[in-house]
Amino acid sequence: MTDIKITIIDRDGVSHEIDAPTDMNMNLMEVVRSYELAPEGTIGICGGMAMCASCQCYVESDHDLPEMSDDEEAMLSEAFNVKDNSRLGCQLHISEDMDGLKVELAPEDL
Repeated sequence: MTDIKITIIDRDGVSHEIDAPTDMNMNLMEVVRSYELAPEGTIGICGGMAMCASCQCYVESDHDLPEMSDDEEAMLSEAFNVKDNSRLGCQLHISEDMDGLKVELAPEDL
């Protein structure tokens, strides 16, 4: 398998079922960008280094995701609109285990 299905709810509340490649070492933030599900310049501002929370999302499905790194935990502790199911999209690398994942993009902080 090289593609998995992921459902992403954008910041307008619109649900998108997209195909995400598992063979390109992409993360969720990069997938959101490639499908243009968030306006340019509003997601992945730090380039995927877990140094901003612009790619914060809420995991809506019951997937066993990798543990948060210390950097991700620290960034979320300072972010706005954080929930118990918050993760940084840049820290979630697309894998076959994520087939059927459902996430909602957190509101943009201005």
